[in-house]
Amino acid sequence: GLPVKLHAEQLSNLGGAKLAARYGAFSADHLEYADESDAAAMAEAGMVAVMLPGAFYTLRETQLPPIAAFRDNGVPMAIATDCNPGSSPLSSLLLTMNMACTLFRMTPEEALAGATKHAAKALGIDDAGVIAPGMQADLAVWDVRHPAELSYRIGFNPLWKRVFGGQL
Repeated sequence: GLPVKLHAEQLSNLGGAKLAARYGAFSADHLEYADESDAAAMAEAGMVAVMLPGAFYTLRETQLPPIAAFRDNGVPMAIATDCNPGSSPLSSLLLTMNMACTLFRMTPEEALAGATKHAAKALGIDDAGVIAPGMQADLAVWDVRHPAELSYRIGFNPLWKRVFGGQL
């Protein structure tokens, strides 16, 4: 009964993304060495591709994940810090959004969706990740003029208010 999530194709392509798709995984993470057929299998299975730019950066990886293949196949792309002491000591989601844009060439809109609705989907959470009636009201209110500022500016904290459980 446990949901399947898999770190796959990080340092080479060993078939992990297709294996995850075969077993109905919520997501596969890293995916630097995934290819077009992996993206197609993930799309068919309704999976999320989780981009982890902190690990990519810390390990000085040079193989970029196949962002275009995920886009072309309609695979939602989440982003996450993968915060750990060995390969990704990154704890800032805003810096992760910046790195997804600068290193992986994701758009600011993709980075924001990746940190919200696609991240929720990667965890199997259906009632969070977007602002809509009936959804959980846990959210940050940012003091920015345009959402792209969240991915662009480095080292700032634009948090204005926080809503948790529907309460300010």
